[in-house]
Amino acid sequence: MAIIGIETVLYGVDDVQLCTRYFTDFGLPLLESSDEHAHFRLDEGSNVIIRHISDDAIPKSALVGTGVCEVIWGVDRQDSLDRLVNSLAVDREVRFDADGTAHCLTDDGLAVGFRVFRKNPVYSSPDPVNSPGNINRINTQRKWKAKARPKTIQHVVFQSPDPDKSWSFYRDRLGFRLSDVQKGFGIFGRADGANDHHNVYFLNAKLPFPGLDGNLRFDHVNYGVEDLDEVMVGANYMQRRGWPKSEWGLGRHRIASSIFMYLPCPTGGQAEYGADSDYLDDSWVPRVWNPMFGFFSFIHNMAPFMLDAAPWEWEYAPGYTPVPDARLADLTRAIDPKKAHPQADVAPPQAPGFS
Repeated sequence: MAIIGIETVLYGVDDVQLCTRYFTDFGLPLLESSDEHAHFRLDEGSNVIIRHISDDAIPKSALVGTGVCEVIWGVDRQDSLDRLVNSLAVDREVRFDADGTAHCLTDDGLAVGFRVFRKNPVYSSPDPVNSPGNINRINTQRKWKAKARPKTIQHVVFQSPDPDKSWSFYRDRLGFRLSDVQKGFGIFGRADGANDHHNVYFLNAKLPFPGLDGNLRFDHVNYGVEDLDEVMVGANYMQRRGWPKSEWGLGRHRIASSIFMYLPCPTGGQAEYGADSDYLDDSWVPRVWNPMFGFFSFIHNMAPFMLDAAPWEWEYAPGYTPVPDARLADLTRAIDPKKAHPQADVAPPQAPGFS
């Protein structure tokens, strides 16, 4: 079996026309729309569908509120899909659409679907970067962009009252790989047939932050653009069109190395422009991160709670992934945090785990 990424996100919203206008300005290519729904299709072939939260097409689930009410995961081949569906049907109801798409609920009550997905090739051409002593662009200025045009759906995030339970289903039943753990905050997971740093993240809904109330809710979808310039051009265009600004502004995560810009979204939750993320394969060894240190390496509007970030604090997470002991020992010897970061006071702890 190989799940290769997100094929469709289905939004249930309070105002279909408002959300359609939002995502049109955001840069998603509109395929069709009506008073009842909107359908966007990205370059890779993935879909964004918007319907009213009361529409019969919105599945019943444990999700509280509006936002992405179902994620349909793309599977590489029909025989892979058949094996996956048969394994899920052992202990839960699986229903089928006329086109063969399978739908069910996860162990924590989220609605998911599965269908064969053949991704389109995606092309981008970020401008070469100049830096002192490293000239890659001469007598050539950078491209001018008028607005963003996301090409991919990179990941989806849910607020979960029990991130371990939410993640366990994806790991044990869907074959997802652990990418990293943000200690106390959440778990990053990658589909077995994808190379994105993560395709799903479960955020601890019990954290004492605005917007988190302990319930299972949608948080955001990350839409992939070419580079930092396109992130900012998109954000500026959205502001010119009258949409609310990002609270945190531009930043770069240390976990996944990705550029981010979270924008408030009338669907509920947020819509994220993302660029320049890490890509992984099965030789990757997951880590457990100090939550604030892992969250950002820089951010435009740093909130007070972000000040508490250890200068160097992470550890390996072999308990979450089948990493051979010899491989882990080699990596541990190869990376000495004290040598790499002389200001570090202590070496990474030796007892990995999510808490």
